Amino acid sequence: MQKRIVRKLELERLLSRVEPHPAPRPNIEQYTIPAGVAATMLYIAAYANDSIAGKSVLDLGCGTGRLAIGAAFLGAKSVLGVDVDRTAINVAVENSMRTALKEKVNWLVADVDAVCGEFDTVLQNPPYGVQVLRADRKFLEKALEVGKTVYSLHKSPRKSKAFYSMLKAGSDGIVQVAPASFFKEFVEERGRKIRAVYAMVMSIPYMFSFHTKKKHEFIVDLYVIDG
Repeated sequence: MQKRIVRKLELERLLSRVEPHPAPRPNIEQYTIPAGVAATMLYIAAYANDSIAGKSVLDLGCGTGRLAIGAAFLGAKSVLGVDVDRTAINVAVENSMRTALKEKVNWLVADVDAVCGEFDTVLQNPPYGVQVLRADRKFLEKALEVGKTVYSLHKSPRKSKAFYSMLKAGSDGIVQVAPASFFKEFVEERGRKIRAVYAMVMSIPYMFSFHTKKKHEFIVDLYVIDG
């Protein structure tokens, strides 16, 4: 059990110290998950569902390590971060040193297909399929294969401006919603069950030449999936 409850602000401050990728590639959608979104995701996993403290945790497509480092900070028994990009892993190692969590996280340069075994919890912020259609499916398949409980972020099909404004105005910035029908079918076909879905706003800064705004905001859905 977690000996103490970490304040969400304290967690977000730690995650804000995690440096992003120095040269992200748009073709594999290397967007660093914002500290606030990562903190919300980890808080739900740790304190709403007891999926972090004392658990084995896998961060698939870990990038520079924000979710993996957060899980270690919240008391995970073991944490493995996996990413196909060696530069991202090198930065993740530096980030784990910067946050004094180097000894609590293992890092692996590998494609997600190479991951095997069983983990109590899988955390992931996979590609959303903007550049390559359905790029998130590969990550979700693997997460469902190796994880007892899965926390997976996906671009939401909800485009209502009123719903977006409600999320932005809310004190928590999250709303529990129904799963998308195609996603529900995908998960249930694999013998799994969606426990909950939480909508929130994701914000990414100007990063690539094709970006037209200083920042881009859109709605993402956090799926919590059980066996």
